[in-house]
Amino acid sequence: MPNKDLLNFLTELSINNSKEWMDENRSWYEQEKASFLESVAEILAQLSKWQPGFSELRPKDCVFRQNRDIRFSANKAPYKSNMAAYFSVGGKKSEGPGYYVHVQPGASFVGGGIWMPAAPILKKIRQEIDYSGGELKKLLLSPEIKENFGEMQGAKLKTSPKGFEKDHQYIEYLRYKSFILSHPFSDEEIRSGAFVASSLEAFSKMRPFHAFLNSAISTTDEDDILL
Repeated sequence: MPNKDLLNFLTELSINNSKEWMDENRSWYEQEKASFLESVAEILAQLSKWQPGFSELRPKDCVFRQNRDIRFSANKAPYKSNMAAYFSVGGKKSEGPGYYVHVQPGASFVGGGIWMPAAPILKKIRQEIDYSGGELKKLLLSPEIKENFGEMQGAKLKTSPKGFEKDHQYIEYLRYKSFILSHPFSDEEIRSGAFVASSLEAFSKMRPFHAFLNSAISTTDEDDILL
């Protein structure tokens, strides 16, 4: 599982971010990647108990590539200075909510929700907030959510979205373009060896939030007409 060796590796990689350094330290990288994959497999096994669809995923399919896409970036560093994985039924391109783990020296965290959904999915989430915003508000203001994740995160519109009045009772939530909960981990917590257990504990507390999002995106056009 992630430990001080992974943090040390990522620290060195951020300082020596070059193909030459990576080639010289390939065995170290492969060792830390294998350890991270073991953690991903542990997380995936528990998620599969919560929701059978996760059992169709393979650990390696959840982990992001270490190489950066530098084609359109001013930053030409070839590698990411973190290791990360995303878990969502249907894979990384799923339109549904997912869980995310991110290990990086001084900036590790876990997250969950939906990041920048496509327009049809965003429309459904906003419709659900319009109909059941009180449920979302109660959830986000609950002690379990507030104490572990703080405020819901994500980019927002500066004004009201099309089709909604600026004085809508749930305009605060309707303005969101992403719907994310996040919990940070210190380097000490990563080194403690409890990263997998702590991640799963955080994910468990996100489940009602995911249930709300899943309910929203499972709404069909026919449901909208009936409503």
